[in-house]
Amino acid sequence: MPKSNSSKAAQGSPLSSPPPALRPYQTEAVKRVVEHFRGSSDPAVVVLPTGSGKSLVIAELARLARGRVLVLAHVRELVEQNHAKYQAYGLEADIFSAGLKRKEAERQVVFGSVQSVMRNLARFGSDEGERGGFTLLVIDECHRVSLKEDAGYRQVIEHLRRQNPQLKVLGLTATPYRLGQGFIYHRHTHGMVRGDEDCFFRDCVFEQPLRLMVKQDYLAKPERIDAAVERYDFSQLMPASSGLFREEELNRVVAANRATPGIIQEIIQRAENRQGVMIFAASVAHAEEILGYLPAREAGLITGASASVEREALISAFKARKLKYLVNVAVLTTGFDAPHVDLIAILRPTESVSLYQQIVGRGLRLSPGKTDCLVLDYAGNPWDIYAPEVGSPKPPGDNEPVQVECPACGHANLFWGKRDGDLVIEHFGRRCQGLVEDASVAGRKRQCDFRFRFKVCGDCGAENDIAARRCHGCQVLLVDADDKLKDALKLKDALVLRVSGMQLEATVNGRGLPRLKVTYHDEDGATLSEWFALETAAQRQAFHAVFLREHLRAPGLSWKPMTPGEVIAEQHRLRGPDFVIGRKVGRHFQVREKLFDYSGRYRKAQKAG
Repeated sequence: MPKSNSSKAAQGSPLSSPPPALRPYQTEAVKRVVEHFRGSSDPAVVVLPTGSGKSLVIAELARLARGRVLVLAHVRELVEQNHAKYQAYGLEADIFSAGLKRKEAERQVVFGSVQSVMRNLARFGSDEGERGGFTLLVIDECHRVSLKEDAGYRQVIEHLRRQNPQLKVLGLTATPYRLGQGFIYHRHTHGMVRGDEDCFFRDCVFEQPLRLMVKQDYLAKPERIDAAVERYDFSQLMPASSGLFREEELNRVVAANRATPGIIQEIIQRAENRQGVMIFAASVAHAEEILGYLPAREAGLITGASASVEREALISAFKARKLKYLVNVAVLTTGFDAPHVDLIAILRPTESVSLYQQIVGRGLRLSPGKTDCLVLDYAGNPWDIYAPEVGSPKPPGDNEPVQVECPACGHANLFWGKRDGDLVIEHFGRRCQGLVEDASVAGRKRQCDFRFRFKVCGDCGAENDIAARRCHGCQVLLVDADDKLKDALKLKDALVLRVSGMQLEATVNGRGLPRLKVTYHDEDGATLSEWFALETAAQRQAFHAVFLREHLRAPGLSWKPMTPGEVIAEQHRLRGPDFVIGRKVGRHFQVREKLFDYSGRYRKAQKAG
C-alpha cells in the first residue's frame, strides 16, 4: 500500500531545489536506452566512466518509465546514492536493503541491494502491491552479473521474467568486462562484436570514452608518474585459476619488504599539497605495516574484516577531511565516492585493466581546488587507464592490444598480439568482430563470417572456430584432433610428427626452377617436407591459401611474398604446426594434414621434460 505523508516525511523528503540538469552525454545515453527498448527486450548496457554520473542517468530513466522499476546494486552505498539522485527530482521511491534497515517494495520505483532482494523474492511478485509487476530492471555495476544462472543477479532476473516475460534489463558500468570472460555484452553500437554469443547482455547501446570525459573537463586528469624509489617486484606471481592473486603469495613479496618505508615516505612527500590520498595495499598485513609509517592522526585503515560501525566512521572522517590518508585492501574499488581524492597510490598488482580503472577512478571526480589526480604505481602494473579491455583473456607472455583489419569487411579488430615496431607480427584473434548487414533480414546486422583461425569441415568445407565440435554449415560432428592422431597412428602407411621445429629453405626442383622447401622436424629426428612454387600469380594465391593462412602468426594481414627468399627473410612472422600427419605415396611421405592450436591429450613437443 502507498505510504502516508507522515511516513514519507519520516523517511526523508525529496529536495526542494530544482532537479540537476543532465549533461549532453547523459541525455544521449537516456535517449539510446529508450530507443533500444522500444524495439527490443534484449538486455542492454550503458558504459560510463567512474565519476560520470550514472546515478543521474538511472534517475532520469526511472522518472520516464511508465511501469514499475527496480534498481539493483551490490553495496548499500550505491543503493543510497542512486536513491538520493532520484529524490532530487522531487519524487519518492522505496528502498529494499537490509544494510540500510529498510525493506519497502510498494512504490513504482524501488532501489534495492541484490542480496536483500534475492532473499525476499516473494516480495517482488506481480501480485505484490497495487502497481503490479516490474517492467524495467536496472543493474548498477552490471559487470558483476555472472553467466551462471544460479548466481544472485540471475535469480532475481529470472524471477522477474516469470512475472513479466517482456522485462527490460539495463546494466550500467564503467568497466564492461569480467575477469576470465572478457566483455560482458555481445554487440557494440559502433558496429562491432565484443563478447561471445552467449553473453547475457546483448547490446552496448551507449559508451562515453574516458579520454573524452577528461578532455571536456568532466573528470580530473589522471597524472601517472614513475616513482623514483625502489618498487615491489610481483613479476614472478601468477594468478590462481580464479584469475585472482593469492594473498599468501602477495604477502611473500611485500612482507617486511625493505622498499615499503621508502615508498610511504615518497607518498607523504608527494601528498604535501594534496587533499586526499587513497592507498591500495596488497594484503591485510601489508596494509597494517603501511599504516604504521603514516602520520598517526591523519590515517585510517579499512579491510574486508572491518566492523561496519568502524568502517562508516573512518569513511565519514575521510570525506570530512579529518583524515588525509585512507589505506584499504580491495574494499573501496567500487561504490565509494570522495571527490576530493587527488592522489592514488597502488601498492599491489591488479589482475585486469578493469580493476586498475576502478582503482584510479576513485580519484577522477571533480572537486573545488582540484586540478588533476596523481597516480603512483609501485607494483609495475602494465595497464593503461584509457585502453579498453580486449574481448578475450590475455594469453601468456608479453602481449598487448593490437589492431588488425579484416580483409573481408574492413573492420578494425582489437586483439591480443605482438608488434615489431609498427608491424603486427602475431595476434590471437579467431573471428572478425565486425557487424555487417544481414541479407536475410532487412535492417538487421550479423557478425562478419571471416575467420582468422579456423578448422575446415571435411564434409562441406566450411570454416569453423578452432574450438567448434559441430560444423556451423552442415551441422556434422567435426572430427576431433585426438581422433585424427589416434587413427593415423594405427596406419602402417602414415607418419605422425610431433613438431619440434620448422625449417625454410630456398631450393630448386629437377628442372632448375626456384622452390620454397618447408621441412618439419620432430624430437626424434624424423622429418616431413613440402615444396611450394611462387612464380605465377596463381601459384602465389595457392601458397597463401594452403600455407600462409594457417602458418601466419598474424593471419589476415596483407603480406604477399613474391619469392622463396622473401618468405625466408620474414619467417619470424610464421608459426609451425603442433603435429603433422603424412601418408606414404610411392616411396615417399606427403604432408596430408597439419594440426595447429592443439589442446588435446597427446603431448606437444614443447611440453617435453
